[in-house]
Amino acid sequence: MDWLQAIVLGLVQGLTEFLPVSSSAHVSIVGQLFFGGDDPGAAFTAVTQLGTETAVLVYFRRDIARIITQWIGSLRGSVDRKDPDARMGWLVIIGSVPIVLLGVIFEDAIDATLRNLWITVAMLAGVAIILAIADRFGANNTRTMKELTWPHGILFGLFQACALIPGVSRSGATISGGLFLGYSREAAARYAFLLAVPAVFGSGLYKLKDIPGDPHVSWGPTIVATLIAFFVGYAVIAWLLRYISTHNFTIFVVYRLAVAAVVAGLIWSGVLVA
Repeated sequence: MDWLQAIVLGLVQGLTEFLPVSSSAHVSIVGQLFFGGDDPGAAFTAVTQLGTETAVLVYFRRDIARIITQWIGSLRGSVDRKDPDARMGWLVIIGSVPIVLLGVIFEDAIDATLRNLWITVAMLAGVAIILAIADRFGANNTRTMKELTWPHGILFGLFQACALIPGVSRSGATISGGLFLGYSREAAARYAFLLAVPAVFGSGLYKLKDIPGDPHVSWGPTIVATLIAFFVGYAVIAWLLRYISTHNFTIFVVYRLAVAAVVAGLIWSGVLVA
């Protein structure tokens, strides 16, 4: 990977991580389409996601600091465990368990088999339909994060775990699940962002060990891509939260279906290798 490739893939990662369109699918497709047919790989994708998740930490720094403070206080007994922020700390931890367990169990498949582009096409189209149904179903939802229950926290975690398959989209799966459970678009999106922090940081730090032995990437370009992903991702978070407060997800549904159709056509024509 050269510096231009790193810049392009960093931009792609930052632009698509928080939108319900699947960043892993886009990084894989762009990598193969423009850079000699090579998939940048699961390790590069996971490490560059450290940049976008750092953007979450910065954007939600006050919320996260308050949640951590209250959660620690609940452990010490100085804060009631029913405190909304203390509960949120526990809910984020519990909601992160499914993706951690499934990520470890299916690591080999995630790194290889599941990166087949036909699977990506199927997930792009399939989740687009699910997102469309969820968006219509939850158009008038009013449930907020303060109303998040323990069972719902676990269910959110299971929805997030679906994003281990490229093409699903972490935010797309989690937000869709939240809409089906009765949460507003903004509440579902905010919890999706917070829930992703432990899982993505854990995955990215774990995959750091694979960069030196990866024939497609090296440290320099990977760091550049990660930094770009941070700055672009921060801007996308701010934009998306404003957008969904007054708009539905139709534009993302249409986009996912269009990308799925284009990628399928490129595979059939031999431009891309599944």
